[in-house]
Amino acid sequence: MPFHPTRTQAVATILCLGLAGQVALGGAAMAQAAKPAAPAPQGQAPAQGGAQQAQGPVKVDLQPAQPDWTKVCGKDQGANKEICYTTRDFGSAPDQPPAIALAVYDVKGEDTRIVRLLMPVGLLLKPGFRFSIDKGPQTEGTFEICMPNGCFAEAKVKGTTIDTLKKGTTLNVAVKNSVNNEVDFTLPLAGFGKAFDGAPIDPKVLEKQQQDLQAQLEAKAKQQRQQLEQQQKAGTPAATPAPAAPATPAK
Repeated sequence: MPFHPTRTQAVATILCLGLAGQVALGGAAMAQAAKPAAPAPQGQAPAQGGAQQAQGPVKVDLQPAQPDWTKVCGKDQGANKEICYTTRDFGSAPDQPPAIALAVYDVKGEDTRIVRLLMPVGLLLKPGFRFSIDKGPQTEGTFEICMPNGCFAEAKVKGTTIDTLKKGTTLNVAVKNSVNNEVDFTLPLAGFGKAFDGAPIDPKVLEKQQQDLQAQLEAKAKQQRQQLEQQQKAGTPAATPAPAAPATPAK
C-alpha cells in the first residue's frame, strides 16, 4: 500500500503528540551520536582506536511511553477497505516525550502489511532503515516523507513477519545519523500480539487518551520551566544597588 497522507492523518495525530522539538534520539543520545569527533591537534596522530569508537554504533534502549498498545480501525473510502493499525510510542524513559512511534498497518483481505515508524529528524534518508525481530534477519525500509517534528519510514511485510512480531521480544531498528554513524534502537514488543489480534479501541476513548496525554505533557513542560526559573534565580544573586554618587560641593 503506497504512502497516502489521508491514511496517516489519524495516526500522525497520535504519533506526533509531544514530539515537537523533542524528537532527538533519546535526547542526549542523539546529540552524542550526531557529534563528530574533534580533530587531533596539528602534528599529533589521532588516539589509537579513536576513529573506531567514533564510527561504532550508538545503541539506544527505548521504553514504552504509553501504558498499552493502541489498535485503531477505520474504513478507507478510496479503497473501500477496512484498515487497522496497532501503535505505540517509545522514549528514553516513561515520563519523557516519545523519541520513536511504531504503527503496524493491517488491510483487511490483504497479506501485505506495513510497518511504519515516525523517526527523529537529523538522519540520513537515502540509506533508509533496517529492522529485525530479536536476532532474526533484517528487513529494509525507506523514508517516505518528513515533517518538522519527524520523518515517516515504512517497510512492506508479509503475514509471516507479523506472526514473528507477535511472538517477538524486541524490535531492533538501525539508521544512520548525519555523520554516517549507525544508531540502533531497541523497542520492546511485549503486548503487541494481544493488541494486534484484539478489538480496536473506541474512538471516544482514543480521543480522551489523546487529551490526557497532551495535558500530561503540557503539565510536565510547565513543571520543567518552573524548575529552570527557580534554578536561574538561585544561581544568580540579586544585584546590589550602586551607592548614590556624592553631591558636588557648592562653589
